[in-house]
Amino acid sequence: MHVEHHDLHHEFPEMHDAIASLRNGNPMFARLFATYHRLTGKVEDLEEHDMPVDDFTIEDMKKQRVKLKDDLYHMMLAYRAGQQSVK
Repeated sequence: MHVEHHDLHHEFPEMHDAIASLRNGNPMFARLFATYHRLTGKVEDLEEHDMPVDDFTIEDMKKQRVKLKDDLYHMMLAYRAGQQSVK
């Protein structure tokens, strides 16, 4: 089965600098990033290996992933806005 990869670098290639800076300098971002990465790996593994899991479980995991991605994206936008105001 073909599985789309949803790592943050793939999802937001224009945010490479923000991701790297926030992972190194913001503990909350680093924690959310690690959780997102772990959850994405689990979802992709389940899909790639076509493992038996009920629909509710996989959908719940995907909803959690979307929430995390949204939170991380807003943190990246705030970081970028802060960088712009410094210039």
